[in-house]
Amino acid sequence: MISNICALNRTAIILLAFGSFSVSCQNAEQLAFTQYRVQGERLYQQHCSNCHQPKGKGLARLYPPVAPSDYLRNNFEKIICGMKFGMEGEIIVNGVMYNQRMPGVAALTDMEVAQIATYIYFLDSGNKKRITTTEVSAILGRCP
Repeated sequence: MISNICALNRTAIILLAFGSFSVSCQNAEQLAFTQYRVQGERLYQQHCSNCHQPKGKGLARLYPPVAPSDYLRNNFEKIICGMKFGMEGEIIVNGVMYNQRMPGVAALTDMEVAQIATYIYFLDSGNKKRITTTEVSAILGRCP
């Protein structure tokens, strides 16, 4: 019995050591991407999923999908601006017209916008590029 417990403890220690090793193998950019994606998902669920739905599929013809979304892929700066300042007017997403006002979330920081953007672009196309706060700040400075 004691030898079985010792064997389990050795196995657990080996697994923990291997797990720590595999996490430490991520480079700094991969780790930053993962952090932004995870935090972005949390923020998306809090601020965006009520309309765009938890998996980003949208809601019928009322609210457009963000995954998949040709509009998202072709209008990066409009998406960034829209998160903070809102959007209105007709848009075509995946061949379907939407004309529902989207309120912005003015309280979002530039980093939070970057995190949500990282998450939704990953959700849409599997993009593993982190959207940086520097990129977002520059774009938000140009929003109408």
